[in-house]
Amino acid sequence: MRDRAARMRTGLYAKPPPQAPQMDLRIHATLDHLRSLEGPARRLSFLPRQPVRSVLSGRHASRLRGRGLNFEELRDYLPGDDIRSIDWKVTARTGTPHVRVYTEERDRPTLVVVDQRMSMYFGSRLNMKSVTAAEAAALIAFRILAQDDRIGGIVFGDEYMAEIRPERRRGSLNRFLTALADANSLLSADAPNVQPIALSQVLRAVARLAPRNHLVVLLSDFAETDEDTHRLISGIAQRNDLVLGLITDPFAHDIPAGLKVVVSDGELQAEVNTGDQVQHRDLRKMAEGRLAEILDWQRTIGVPVLPVSAGEETLPQIRRLMGVRPT
Repeated sequence: MRDRAARMRTGLYAKPPPQAPQMDLRIHATLDHLRSLEGPARRLSFLPRQPVRSVLSGRHASRLRGRGLNFEELRDYLPGDDIRSIDWKVTARTGTPHVRVYTEERDRPTLVVVDQRMSMYFGSRLNMKSVTAAEAAALIAFRILAQDDRIGGIVFGDEYMAEIRPERRRGSLNRFLTALADANSLLSADAPNVQPIALSQVLRAVARLAPRNHLVVLLSDFAETDEDTHRLISGIAQRNDLVLGLITDPFAHDIPAGLKVVVSDGELQAEVNTGDQVQHRDLRKMAEGRLAEILDWQRTIGVPVLPVSAGEETLPQIRRLMGVRPT
């Protein structure tokens, strides 16, 4: 009896603590789930030399310019030096040939920008768009750090924005994934209607954190864009390697008829009835037009757009876009 009482006091006979309910990873991306994507990310590459089938590989040259150059010194010209490195202004001023010496940057900073606003909290077939964006961001972040490049990011929701400056440290990656999981966990159908942060505001933060020679990957559904958005994206693309991940849902391509939904802009609400042929047609045209506008940025701005659907598994899509052969 004493032994039994002792075991009860130590908890050996105590009931196990209740287990937390299993979270549906199609609706919310947990930190453990995002961390589990490190292994699958190994075959991806964001280096300038891209596979032929990669959307980041141009016909004649990669769309990724790679690491920049740091000015090292100005010295006298020596036989064998490349004449293209001669600094003609200094040469004219001193009367003797001088060359500018550069060294390649040891690493290139990367900024992964992820939209976790309420417009992303939607999914009609497999994942919420917010989950697909979070998974894609984690895959990219793991691969960037494995390439010995600096990794940082911006995670933004409706009312806040988390900034992680690029560093070549595991801690920076962990802070980014934690911010991403925290933002994703806040998305809920019961969330209050608020005016979301404008994409232009986020892009201004991007321009501040990535002034030049960065790789910037922006993952969003681009729910609201305007001339300011177009101008800011064009400016960022001129000074950096910018890649846009357009997160979509099959619903936008094939809006079902006979559906009644309530939509809101954060202040006003309206009921949309797709059973009405006119409303159904207009809604479909609006969705197709918005997607076509973003995809057309490839032509007007010269920035690659990677369409990623929440209706399919994320990893196979990213591998296919990056030209990785299926295993």
